[in-house]
Amino acid sequence: MDEKREPDGIVLTEAQLRSRRQRSIAIALALGVMVLLFFAVTIVKGPGVLVRPL
Repeated sequence: MDEKREPDGIVLTEAQLRSRRQRSIAIALALGVMVLLFFAVTIVKGPGVLVRPL
């Protein structure tokens, strides 16, 4: 009844978990920079960016 079960699936090592976290943080920062860049370009171009022919 009290048997030890092995975890299902792949078990990552501490180094792999750290690497995954660093990669996730780097992707989040890159995405944030890209959003800020698009926002800044939109602000610099002004309201003219919304006036265009369809």
